[in-house]
Amino acid sequence: MKKFILLIVFIFICIFCWFFIEPELITVHKYKIHNPELKNLRVVFAADFHVYKRQHKRLAKTVEKINAQKPDIVLLGGDYVRTDSPEKSMDIETIAQYLGQIKPKYLTAAVLGNHDYAYSVPQAIKALSQNNIKVLMNENVSVKAGKKKIFIAGVEDAWWGEPDIDKALKNAKRPVILLSHNPDLFPEIPSHVDLTLWGHTHGGQVVLPVLGIMGTKFVPLKHGNKYVRGFIEEDNKKMIVTNGLGTSILPVRFNAFPEIVVIDFY
Repeated sequence: MKKFILLIVFIFICIFCWFFIEPELITVHKYKIHNPELKNLRVVFAADFHVYKRQHKRLAKTVEKINAQKPDIVLLGGDYVRTDSPEKSMDIETIAQYLGQIKPKYLTAAVLGNHDYAYSVPQAIKALSQNNIKVLMNENVSVKAGKKKIFIAGVEDAWWGEPDIDKALKNAKRPVILLSHNPDLFPEIPSHVDLTLWGHTHGGQVVLPVLGIMGTKFVPLKHGNKYVRGFIEEDNKKMIVTNGLGTSILPVRFNAFPEIVVIDFY
C-alpha cells in the first residue's frame, strides 16, 4: 500500500511538472563555435513560440531575456502562432509588436514555420516587417557587423513552403548563416554554409525514459530522431536545432526545456 501511494505521488508530481513547471521555463542554451570569419559575433536564435492569447507576460519575458544577451544579430525560426488551437492563439500582429522590441546591434531576421503558413503567410510577413524584422523567403540579406560582412539566408518551410536553397543562397558569400524552420532540409545544405539553424522539433517536447535511457522522442521529421536537438556536425556541416519555446498539441514538456540559443563565435 505504501509503495502504491508513493507511486501515485510520484506520478502526480511528474504530471504537475510536465504541464505547469517545465513548459513555463525559459532557459538560455549557450554554444561556442570556432569560426575565425565570425569571431566575436554573438547570435541569438529563438523559434517555436506558439503563443497563447493570454501569454503577454511570457512573451515580454522572452523578449527581455533575448535583449539581456546583448546580441549582435537575432534570428527567429518560425511558428509564432499556434494553429493546433487557433481560437487560443495570440494574433500575429500582437506577437510581432512584442518581437519588434528585440534590439540587436545589427539585425533581426526571421523565417516562417508551418503554423505561420497555415495561419496566413501575407499576414505574418506584413506584421513582422512592420516591426523591423526582415522576413527571408528563399532569399538572403547582408549585414555589416563591424568590419565583417555577413550573409544571413532564409529558406522556406520544408512542409508548407516552397524551399529553394539555391535561390536563398544566390550571390551570398562566406561567411553565411542559414536559417530555416524544419531540419529535414539539412542534408541538402551545401558545405560552404558556415552554420544552419532550425526549430520545429521542440527538442522532442516529450522525452521519456526507456530502460534507463533518455531516448523516446515524438518528432515530426522524415529523418526521425536524427536531427532532434542540439549541435550536430555532419559531412563537414554544422547545425543547431533548438528545443524552441512553446508547445503544440498538448501544453506539456518533459526533458526538453524551452530555450533561447546564444551562439558565440571565436
